[in-house]
Amino acid sequence: MEGQSLPAAIEAEEARWALPSSESVLCYHRPGSGRPLLLLHSMNAAASAYEVKPFFEDMALSMPLYAPDLPGFGRSERADRVYSPEFYAQVIIDIVNAMNLGPVDVLALSTTSEFAARAALDAPELFSSLTLVSPTGFMRRRSSRSQAPERVHRVLRLPLLGAGLFRILRTKPSIRYFLDKAFKDGAPDDMVDYAWASAAQPGASYAPFYFLSTQFFAPDAVGELYEPQQLPVQVLYDRDPNISFDYLDEVVRDKDNWQLTQIPDTLGLPQFEAPAQTQAALEDFLKNLA
Repeated sequence: MEGQSLPAAIEAEEARWALPSSESVLCYHRPGSGRPLLLLHSMNAAASAYEVKPFFEDMALSMPLYAPDLPGFGRSERADRVYSPEFYAQVIIDIVNAMNLGPVDVLALSTTSEFAARAALDAPELFSSLTLVSPTGFMRRRSSRSQAPERVHRVLRLPLLGAGLFRILRTKPSIRYFLDKAFKDGAPDDMVDYAWASAAQPGASYAPFYFLSTQFFAPDAVGELYEPQQLPVQVLYDRDPNISFDYLDEVVRDKDNWQLTQIPDTLGLPQFEAPAQTQAALEDFLKNLA
């Protein structure tokens, strides 16, 4: 079974689901009261549910928590398939259906914010709100989809070149370099260790190569995914070394369903650097929902 040699990212109950979109998805779960909160990790070369671990351990949240390893990452299956925004949006929909608990609140990190927004547009009846943490899609981007990402992906999949590149990306110094960019004082050692172990799993390069070739990003996330949202949406942000928020104020202007909350002195992962402020912002947003 995929991920068998990888330890649990979070000390919590576990469920493994066979979904219509993915045959084996591992989800961490902590019971609670009220509407459940689905926590979605970001996309990178070594992503996993470890990125939402503080919501389980450093915050006194009362609602039920669900945190899957999305397909291609962590302890979920890592099949050699097409990984796309549409695929991940469907996976999110399938996960909510598997939870079978009615509409849920969703918190998504970085690139996965675009997938969650797409899922909410495709199946709005399954979602109560979106909290987007340092979301991608608000920076200036190409206006139309080109064939360049597909060509880059084909190059990355060349056996010698791709394997060699991923061996470099998955080294512990490389992983630490990229994770350190999201922390003022450097990434925690245990986070680096887990990311390194996760990136060494069989099939670990399949999904990240789609990310590295920029195929996960909508050409016009603002117009396609964010402006059409009818659900309540909160954005938690401050500074991010990898993205900017050029169009964030423009999207939120004159929209009563959008709320911006800045978590000062954080670099894209406020749940690690400012858990108390992150919890307060999340709870304040959720308690005011109809």
